[in-house]
Amino acid sequence: MIGLSVNALRDRIEHIGARFVPFSGAADLDLRDFAAAYPEFRTMSPGVEMTRFYLERVFADPLIDQYKGVQKAIEEFTPDVIIVDNLFLGVLPLLLGPRANRPPIISVGSTYLLWHRTDNAPCNLGLPPAEENAYVEIANEVDAACMKPFGKFINSLLTGGGFPELTQNIFDAVIQLPDACLQLAVPNFEFPRPDLPPTVHFIGAMPIVAKQAPIPAWADELDGSRKVVFVTQGTLSNHDFTQLVGPTLSALENNPDLLVVVGAGGRSLDELPKPLPANARAASYFPLEWLLPKVDVFVTNGGYNTVNQALKHGIPLVTAGLTEDKADVNARVEWSKAGIDLKTNTPTAEALAQAVRSVLNEPRYRSSAAQLAIEFAKPDTRQEVIRIFDELACDAISHIHHK
Repeated sequence: MIGLSVNALRDRIEHIGARFVPFSGAADLDLRDFAAAYPEFRTMSPGVEMTRFYLERVFADPLIDQYKGVQKAIEEFTPDVIIVDNLFLGVLPLLLGPRANRPPIISVGSTYLLWHRTDNAPCNLGLPPAEENAYVEIANEVDAACMKPFGKFINSLLTGGGFPELTQNIFDAVIQLPDACLQLAVPNFEFPRPDLPPTVHFIGAMPIVAKQAPIPAWADELDGSRKVVFVTQGTLSNHDFTQLVGPTLSALENNPDLLVVVGAGGRSLDELPKPLPANARAASYFPLEWLLPKVDVFVTNGGYNTVNQALKHGIPLVTAGLTEDKADVNARVEWSKAGIDLKTNTPTAEALAQAVRSVLNEPRYRSSAAQLAIEFAKPDTRQEVIRIFDELACDAISHIHHK
């Protein structure tokens, strides 16, 4: 296996036994501290402007250098299959070119399913399902302010590199153009789509890699004597702990029957509010395979993969986040009845306290989360990945032999 990635991830890739090959140029960007990489992110408000910023600066700008890295790897290693994140746009030149000129490409849906909806709801606004064409006016506004300008921008990059134009919405293209799309969820945690292409495979949550962090010294306190509330802002939108972690600590500090566990998402614990309440414990990272089975409520800004891991363990949620894809992830939490979405980036302590108590005390939330856990347990994610990989690789070999 070859891991083509940014230099910042070399150690992690080599640790799993893969050969590391670095990107160069604009494609080699360290996003472990997102606000440091893009300082303007700190002052941007959630909404259409932020969506366009992400699309153009984060995903499109590296496209050509990403493509050059992928093409070089193809020439040097002749891979059987290429696996990418579903918004890794560096494979667009390959996907828009002749099928015979490339290996099979598998995209992994590490965010909610980006395919269009019959109610015309635009992405990233957190709009719940509605009747057909209900959101046409909103969609037209988003198209004018974001999607059409982005379409022109990405086509300028493609044609400037000598590649064909993209003729469809980017969110449809990244689902329809690859040979397979592996969605890291289950159907009942996704809004209904009557026209999904056959490329889409729901494969459940990715298995947790064990022992990625040490078990904390205070581990014996999670002995079942108190309800455990886990709160984190993930690893991306965690530059300002006053948004969610701080209010959650304030909301629950006078509840000795609760143990509040704070995950700093890789940041220093010195950046957390001081002092921590008596009923709070913290670590930069946790081994999720150890922690999640002990959690009663998960308070999160809505990182897709962590939400799916929580649901795989039957944990109900309280969500509050509007940046990146989080409004849409959190809308799915509420729609699936597995938790409460506070629909804000900066919830009050009062709203959080009420939501946590509701999720703890009203069985319907845990019941819905438990039903989703049953569905998450059905697919053997590892075997599904291998099966799809093998099928595409065999098809590609057969195609070569028949040429």
